[in-house]
Amino acid sequence: MRTSWKAGLLAALAIGAAQAQTTAGDGAAPGWTLDWSDEFDGRALDRAKWTFETGGHGFGNNELQYYTDRPENLRVEQGMLVIEARREAYGGRDYTSARIKTAGLMERTHGRYEARIKVPRGQGIWPAFWLLGADIRTAGWPRCGEIDIMENIGREPATVHGTLHGPGYSGEHAFGSPSTLARGAFADGFHVFAVEWEPRRIRWYRDGILYHTASPEQVKGDWVFEHPFFVILNLAVGGHWPGYPDATTELPQRMLVDYVRVYKRGR
Repeated sequence: MRTSWKAGLLAALAIGAAQAQTTAGDGAAPGWTLDWSDEFDGRALDRAKWTFETGGHGFGNNELQYYTDRPENLRVEQGMLVIEARREAYGGRDYTSARIKTAGLMERTHGRYEARIKVPRGQGIWPAFWLLGADIRTAGWPRCGEIDIMENIGREPATVHGTLHGPGYSGEHAFGSPSTLARGAFADGFHVFAVEWEPRRIRWYRDGILYHTASPEQVKGDWVFEHPFFVILNLAVGGHWPGYPDATTELPQRMLVDYVRVYKRGR
């Protein structure tokens, strides 16, 4: 499916406007040293840092999209990573989008994980920035562990969620907390989302504001967060939690990522 010239122009204008915005949290947090980053300054996705995850099997959430590796769904332009969800028939599904990960390329135990993101909007639209245990193939989920740094669902435009999944506290029983804007919607501009993951403690931040903390004493099961994890960025369409697109949902929708940075403690 080709995008019309008008839609393309509007997308370019939106990215240009986004670049002009500034949000607190762009600098390194005190006590942390940059260890890995992608500033998305090139002309294409850096395949030395990311791999695509493709398919349309619902990903355990009854999602509707088919994840592709096409530039229609993921590209780098004007210093931004663009993940685009589209309404189109592909691979037996009615929607397409993209999902990338650092598995096998960048996996870390502990650190500060931070990204500056402008989320899309609309019922049934589900952007996420998260970490998954690198031992998922052997341990399985949720024993591998999952750290959701940021999730936003379209029916809650002013709220993001930070969540921990592990054995005994996963799915609808996960250990999480929301962060809600005083006014406006997250899709109105860029925001900085981060976790500080240290031995036996994880802290969640939105624009420098601490809003959630987890420790072994707080979760109702084994603490499975002292081994390597990798980063995932994706934009889902539909699912058990966000619900499904309706007549109000405008597509395509784009998730813009200015950067992803990983810090380590000390110098």
